[in-house]
Amino acid sequence: MADDSVQDIIVIGAGIIGISSALALQASGRQVLVLDRQAETPRASEMNAGAFAFTDIVPLATPGIMRKAPKWLLDPLGPLSIPPAYALKIAPWMLRFWRASWLDRYQASMTAQAALMGLSREALARQVTDTDAGGLIQAEGQLQLYEGEKEYRASLPGWELRRRHGIRFELLESQEAIAAIQPGLDRRFTHAAFTPDWTNTCDPARWLRHLTSVFLDRGGRLERADVTGLRPETDAVGIEAGGNSWKARRVVVASGAWSHHLARTVGDRIPLETERGYNTTLPEGAFALKTHLTFSGHGFVVTRINGGVRVGGAVELGGLNLPPNYRRAHILLEKAKRFLPGLKTEGGRQWMGFRPSMPDSLPVIDRSPQDERIVYAFGHGHLGLTQSAGTAELVAALVSRARTPIDMAAFSARRF
Repeated sequence: MADDSVQDIIVIGAGIIGISSALALQASGRQVLVLDRQAETPRASEMNAGAFAFTDIVPLATPGIMRKAPKWLLDPLGPLSIPPAYALKIAPWMLRFWRASWLDRYQASMTAQAALMGLSREALARQVTDTDAGGLIQAEGQLQLYEGEKEYRASLPGWELRRRHGIRFELLESQEAIAAIQPGLDRRFTHAAFTPDWTNTCDPARWLRHLTSVFLDRGGRLERADVTGLRPETDAVGIEAGGNSWKARRVVVASGAWSHHLARTVGDRIPLETERGYNTTLPEGAFALKTHLTFSGHGFVVTRINGGVRVGGAVELGGLNLPPNYRRAHILLEKAKRFLPGLKTEGGRQWMGFRPSMPDSLPVIDRSPQDERIVYAFGHGHLGLTQSAGTAELVAALVSRARTPIDMAAFSARRF
């Protein structure tokens, strides 16, 4: 419902970035109201792979990737695709994506990503302790798997870059070494890299519910509202949601794939696009999974969720409005069955969700160039859960004008 009084801070979005930011602001002594549209289906914050992927510092836009672009349109079920109906609309974003793949931008993006990952790892530890969430964490590592010597050798420069950024890993060059960590893999996977510090939550939906409950128990407020615009005023920022309205001294926009529409209402044009992610969640007993599995050459992962198995991933740059193509989820499940011959694929639940993606794989974490009372926190792609706690601490610092623990230039709303 509308409120004529001026709120201290309003966070728009109750996904993992919004709720984490609300908790961090609350911890700094602010009164926080969260506004969130009523989701018709579970959101990406609830149905992702559950991974805190702190080793995932390599941007999607890698040098030479545009040479593969023609294949994307020809293989609509491949690991990275653009539906033909969306190709023209996404062309300006793709030009920025191409520029981000140049060596200078690529290396700068990786350095910035590594800094945010380092902060986020430390911030997650603080968040787990503060919210008593240790029971929701699985510290089981990750296996990144390769089919044959050629694919493995091609991955080694990326692992060397991770080493330079302080990421621990072990390279495995035999099927026996791989099986010691995860039995039951098809023998096509001859090489792997194991990252022991990788952690997951046992269920991202439970994780979000837990943080939301802590926020509410500490006096936070959550109201349902489909926010359609922001309106800067002399004494506050107005927020429009259908026939309702609110005012706040500070506003945080953390609306995921819808965030750029709100930014545009105050004159900020930010090139945000939508990665449509697909997965299938299988019931308990589907497979004896010991660790998070990443099938690098196929763009998907297999992860343990509440004792069951979730198979998902791939990138479909298709916007918010095209109908889902659940054949993608089916193809991933078929591949998982081939790669894990003992996988039971019956009783699965399919899902498609929206992941907000920037051309350089870096989120926007910044004050609005049009009005510094508005703070943006969106565009994390498939790393929203991973970077949520770190982003939240940065949001709290930006709101209070405190010094941030990392250089914020790479996350500027002005960088494009």
